[in-house]
Amino acid sequence: MQRLKVGDVVHVIAGSEKGKTGTIKKILKDEDRVVVEGLNMVTKHQKPNARNQQGGKIEQEAPIHASNVMPIDPETQKPTRVKFKVEDGKKVRVAKSGKTLASE
Repeated sequence: MQRLKVGDVVHVIAGSEKGKTGTIKKILKDEDRVVVEGLNMVTKHQKPNARNQQGGKIEQEAPIHASNVMPIDPETQKPTRVKFKVEDGKKVRVAKSGKTLASE
C-alpha cells in the first residue's frame, strides 16, 4: 500500500513550491514522483498538431519527488506522516491525529 494516492490533498515541504498545497493528479510510481494540480508549472513549446491546431507555449504541471510532499491531516489541516492500521481486515492509512485518510 502506498502512503500517497491520487486525490489526496498534499503540502509541499521542499523545493521552489515549498509551503503550497494541492491535490495529486497523477502518480509516477517508477520514478517515485507525483504531479500536483496547479503546482510546479513549466512552459512547454508545442508544435501544431491535430489536437492543438495552433501550437505555441503551453503551461503544464511537472512532477515533484514524492519525498517532497506530505498528506494533510483531515482533522488538524496540517502536514502529517502516514501510519498503517488493519481495521475490519483491511489495511488503511491513518494520520497522526488518528483520523483515517480518505481512499479513492
